[in-house]
Amino acid sequence: MNAEAPDASVETPAEPGRIVLLTASHRVAPGLLSWPAWQTLHAADRVLVTDPDHPQLPYLREAGVGVEHTAPSADELVADCAGGRTVVVLVGGEGDSRLTDGLARLGGSGRVAMPDLELLPGSYDLPGARLLDLVQVMDQVRRACPWTSQKTHRGLAKYAIEEAYELVEAIEDGDRDELREELGDVLLQVVFHARIAEEGRPEDGAEPFDIDDVAGGLVEKLIHRHPHVFGDETAETPEDVHAHWLRTKAIEKQRTSVTEGVPLGQPGLALAAKLASRVRTAGLDVPLPTGDPAGDRIGYELLALAVSAEANGADPEAALRAAARAYRDAIVAAEGGAR
Repeated sequence: MNAEAPDASVETPAEPGRIVLLTASHRVAPGLLSWPAWQTLHAADRVLVTDPDHPQLPYLREAGVGVEHTAPSADELVADCAGGRTVVVLVGGEGDSRLTDGLARLGGSGRVAMPDLELLPGSYDLPGARLLDLVQVMDQVRRACPWTSQKTHRGLAKYAIEEAYELVEAIEDGDRDELREELGDVLLQVVFHARIAEEGRPEDGAEPFDIDDVAGGLVEKLIHRHPHVFGDETAETPEDVHAHWLRTKAIEKQRTSVTEGVPLGQPGLALAAKLASRVRTAGLDVPLPTGDPAGDRIGYELLALAVSAEANGADPEAALRAAARAYRDAIVAAEGGAR
């Protein structure tokens, strides 16, 4: 029995094709796309873009990729894929809700054969990429905000101290959400000061620098002071690491006194402990001053107590702060009892 010949009048459904929505992070330099992204772009039947100023355009044209500036509807895009064609649409970092919503409606209607829909990230954010956003936003705020645009290093100094104390409080409270926020506030101070320094105002009295100079100097410092990580030195214990740090720091600073670099404006107990730490590390034998026997000796007694605490591995500033917080709680409890 002979097999029946196929009915020529029955049409084979056309292949629905493929729609590729190609995204790229604005935090990565334009043109730095993944290899799958470049393969897809070169193999596509059409490459479309709705934004005539899309940052990838110059690099795509240089690579020989023809790009059409158009904003097709979902119906038009689906129709264009008929016959197994691939159409790539360059979308911004926020996507194209008009197009994706339209495609979702078509797919849900069941009345059309939908092409394959693929979201292809052409580049990804690296760790720390959001810092680029922070620098950009800080620049815009500095130029447009009447309050921010007038601030100087000196005018901001007190906020750096306040934010540092609030960070310490968040750490002591063990509040993770608060810790994240306070770290951001401290970071804001760094970015803010770097943005001011970039302008090179006469009152600053020095050459301008920017956030990249700050970060670059910090990277160099970290590498140089960790020869056991980036060099040939070895360090088996935290004490070895501390010794490396002090040795390289001494070579860098070329200080004539162990007291150099100790900020005298810090809280008294912290200052006393820091000086005691410098003396102990340097192996110096420095008797503690006792003051005038006939005068007020409380400061010298606190000095001796702070030095003793530091020698025993305690942070006198943190210890007093913890005791003060306990005292605060007792006061609150007493007030509640009185009420």
